[in-house]
Amino acid sequence: MTQDGDWPSDPKAMRALAHPARLMILNRLGVEGSATATEVAQIAGITPSAASYHLRMLAKYGFVEDAPPRGDGRERLWRTADRPLSVGVRPEDQPDVRDAKVSLMVAFRREANEEAERALLGVEKETEEWRDATVFNRTRVRVTAEELIRLNQEIMKLVEPYLIRRRGEEDAPEGARVAEVQVNLFPVAKRPVPGLPTEDHGASGGRGEAEDGGRG
Repeated sequence: MTQDGDWPSDPKAMRALAHPARLMILNRLGVEGSATATEVAQIAGITPSAASYHLRMLAKYGFVEDAPPRGDGRERLWRTADRPLSVGVRPEDQPDVRDAKVSLMVAFRREANEEAERALLGVEKETEEWRDATVFNRTRVRVTAEELIRLNQEIMKLVEPYLIRRRGEEDAPEGARVAEVQVNLFPVAKRPVPGLPTEDHGASGGRGEAEDGGRG
């Protein structure tokens, strides 16, 4: 998450989205399309009434909206609003805005980690084809800030044609399924160095026990 583009600077909106259940609801709507409160409640593990509340809060800040009805139109359907979900901290941000952005980025990162962990735990159940296609990769690069920004833009250009909102099931080749691309670009922070322990309690204890045993 780097550039926030058209994102609002309202801390209340960002805090509203940072709720774990709301992120799950938003992800469900984004991946599988419009749904009722009851349907998204099952994904989030909450009651339909709680899901309705979260949907109304998301709608209040423009993250979801009413979707065209299905069937007899008795059930209210929701869908995601077409807006970016990328956020970054800027030097000019006021403290409350910065804090809200950081909280939201932490929530994004937590959900992304959970998604990756589920995939990793289930990778052995995948076919050989999908096991070969699953990659968890970390790479260190040496770049300027401008180059890192440009790298993100280039990666996004590669991903763009495959985005769910642009490529429906009817447009994708046979065998296509929903996959996730996680991109994290950041300057490496200096790792704290704890230093050497002042006393190796485990080693000294072991020696003492051996010596006592020898004397006995």
